[in-house]
Amino acid sequence: MNTIDIEKVTRINDVEDAVTYLYESIPSSEAIENALQFARKAHANQTRKSGEPYIVHPVLVASIVANITGDEAMVIAALLHDVVEDTHITIQDVERDYGSDVAHLVEGLTKIDAIRDAQLIPSHSDEKLVVSALSFRKMLVASIEDVRVLVVKLCDRLHNMLTLGALSPAKQHRIAEETLVVYAPITQRLGISFLKNLLEDLSFSYLFLEEKRAIDMYLEENYRSINARLNAFCEKLTKMMLENGFNEDDFEILSRVKHHYSIYLKMQRKGISIDEILDLLAVRILVKKPLDCYRVFGMVHLNFQPLSSRFKDYIAIPKENGYQTLHTTVFHESAIFEVQIRTYDMHKTAELGVAAHWKYKSGNNNPISLDWLHNLQYQNESVEAFYELIKNDLYSDDISVFSPKGKSFTLPRGAVALDFAYAIHTEIGDSAEGCLINKEKASLLTELHNGDMVKIIASPKKITRCSWIDAVKTSRAKSSMRANCNQRIRMIDTESGINIITTIFHLNQSRINELFSQTHLEEQRHRIPSELDLLKETVNRFTQEIRTNNRFRAFLARNRFKVKPYVFAALEVYANTNIGDVVFDYCCHPKTGDEIVGFLQDGKAHVHHKMCKNAAAMIDRHEPMVFVRWKAQHYYRYHLIISMQSAQGSLADLLTF
Repeated sequence: MNTIDIEKVTRINDVEDAVTYLYESIPSSEAIENALQFARKAHANQTRKSGEPYIVHPVLVASIVANITGDEAMVIAALLHDVVEDTHITIQDVERDYGSDVAHLVEGLTKIDAIRDAQLIPSHSDEKLVVSALSFRKMLVASIEDVRVLVVKLCDRLHNMLTLGALSPAKQHRIAEETLVVYAPITQRLGISFLKNLLEDLSFSYLFLEEKRAIDMYLEENYRSINARLNAFCEKLTKMMLENGFNEDDFEILSRVKHHYSIYLKMQRKGISIDEILDLLAVRILVKKPLDCYRVFGMVHLNFQPLSSRFKDYIAIPKENGYQTLHTTVFHESAIFEVQIRTYDMHKTAELGVAAHWKYKSGNNNPISLDWLHNLQYQNESVEAFYELIKNDLYSDDISVFSPKGKSFTLPRGAVALDFAYAIHTEIGDSAEGCLINKEKASLLTELHNGDMVKIIASPKKITRCSWIDAVKTSRAKSSMRANCNQRIRMIDTESGINIITTIFHLNQSRINELFSQTHLEEQRHRIPSELDLLKETVNRFTQEIRTNNRFRAFLARNRFKVKPYVFAALEVYANTNIGDVVFDYCCHPKTGDEIVGFLQDGKAHVHHKMCKNAAAMIDRHEPMVFVRWKAQHYYRYHLIISMQSAQGSLADLLTF
């Protein structure tokens, strides 16, 4: 794997130096030379904010791409990535001169810029960037068909971040935030770990200045002790390997300190100081064969005391992006070390992710689909729900769980069995009514652990669980459950609206539906139970419609349809008949502020929670209903007394009900 000299790339601001570095990264070819000369001509009179010639930027982006992928088409696309936008050259011209593969990549890169312009708020706006950046990322992943396009764009973003110092502080903050929200998470899912770490740390240095200074200060103050610990541990590991049959050429040991942004995230997520981070110090042992990984793992555990529950086998169960490594954490001389064990090939995949498909597998120049990456976006998802994806799916540790047939599923740590059901398929999640975890019956809200085998028991019909939305972890589950809940509420509101109007006019439901159609109010029916003005308008419109029919004159003469208010403590009821009292039925006991419905029985309004099962049955039977709402915000203290069977698991069943 070629290494990118980040310090060297940052220092280059001269065209000839940039070209020299490009040809150090990839052998020269006629196509690359033609693209280079064309790009130099196209950007001849352009400069960057720093004052350096603009052509330096695409040449260095091409160099970074060359180091990562070694793919000629991607390098040429990097050289030309701004040409279509900045000149009269078209995609057709690019295809004619450089072939369909390069044209396909350049078109994808141009499309990203178009999406960015459409989705991101303008720089002069006071609106918080993160909201539009999330929408941008969602559109990006949904619309880009070839993953190579994203890899080139990520390299482009890396060079922009390396040269961010020439911009104003406001633009630095804006671009850094966009990088952290949009590009770094995508890099993580693509598995290009070294690029992810660079983008995160560069963004971190602009967004969290004080926090970065504090981490820098700690690492500087403890530099000698940290290096001494790492060196001593590596020496002991080397000795262990040599004494157990490995030759010096059979393995390599790399040591590191966790990168800055990763330290910051762990401190924030766990509410701990930097001293308390268990895996601050880490070593990586590279060997030749997968079997050697397990040999080394056994040796490490026999020679150093391991921390329980800190072992992860990503070789037998790889991550979705292809990452394979054994992880464990051990003690050595009062220090704690994370140990990662992998083969050299696994190391290439871990560092380069999807880029390893081109650099290390010959003859693979075909566009690679982003289908597996599409778990970054879901249909009909709000920005708030998408933000949950950042918090839960992207910046949390993963666990792997299994179906009864042995298929593995990757979920964020803390996911419950219902998350697993939705990971299988949306329909399975919608109809899940129970589960078996490791062949034992369990609640759907049981938290899953690495290696669990889960079987979902499905119902023949969809089950709506509005109160469980906050209990699940993944955005797939949350968004599906929220959509089901909204659909169910709209249906209840629609039927309630029809029933309220039916009660007011004392007509059968078929006639009421005719009136909705004749007055073109069908699409407003779901708003009637919550909007008093619309209720009154509907009554007036229906009355006028009925007056046009001679058959109903006598009916109008003996009936009054004007609704009147009746106030009872914190509740208002509107009806065209006398309401003597309001009662809360025993089945659901709605609290102040809950969504409610009201039924007319014996001159009283019987109030239920909108999601009450008994209320749903009464709505389906078209029982008489009235408009009811809370008068104002009142606060009450409630005492809850629960009588339950004294049996093992009863309390757990209650808490997950």
